[in-house]
Amino acid sequence: MSLSKEEKERYVKQMRINGWGLDGQMRVKRSSVAVVGIGGLGCLSSLYLAAAGVGRLVLIDRERFELSNLNRQVLCQHRDIGRPKVEVAKERIESFNPNVEVDAVFLDLNEDNIGCLLKGVNLILDGLDNWATRFLVNKYCVKRRIPFVHAGVSGMQGQVTTIIPGEGPCLRCIFPVSPREKGEVPVVGATPALLASIQVLEAVKILTGVGDILKGKILFIDGEDMSVQEVIVERDDRCPVCGRL
Repeated sequence: MSLSKEEKERYVKQMRINGWGLDGQMRVKRSSVAVVGIGGLGCLSSLYLAAAGVGRLVLIDRERFELSNLNRQVLCQHRDIGRPKVEVAKERIESFNPNVEVDAVFLDLNEDNIGCLLKGVNLILDGLDNWATRFLVNKYCVKRRIPFVHAGVSGMQGQVTTIIPGEGPCLRCIFPVSPREKGEVPVVGATPALLASIQVLEAVKILTGVGDILKGKILFIDGEDMSVQEVIVERDDRCPVCGRL
């Protein structure tokens, strides 16, 4: 596997980052990244992962686009309303960067299929809107030692953290009591766009080895007053998910 002349030109700006270079770009190209949930977070994160040159994207979502999605789910155009999100996302991303292989999975992720659907991926990004599935993905990542970049949004607020199993806390360490599931969550499109961009920064840092990641830290962003807070979080040796690693 190598970079074509076209790929070298496409990625030249990021390859100039200190420590990235050709070797870093090849690591990105050889990677397989799953985005679970193609909503406000997943639309943007999958697009920017493709922009970075990730070799294979696995997009998982069981929903279809609705009109109320269009304030934030920017891979959808008005004519796409009613179509499966993953189908539309695959078309847009492959058109944007034909060097990226996209697998569109029109299914709900559950305990029975998670091993099959996420087989072979090197990294997983959280684009979900419910905690039950987040904790399911967290458990799978811990078991398989796969990095997991979590993000969640509400209104103008959000949080993001990176789980590196065995090296820092997992999502269950950070949230030992499951947060209450909400119904219709208010959100303005710029909020998931911001958090998704941070997720992709975390992802490419993991893939290339450039920079420091949010391992053992959770970043809270409040767009209402433009405050950012970084909180140190520690691994719980009694955690039922990762405590024995």
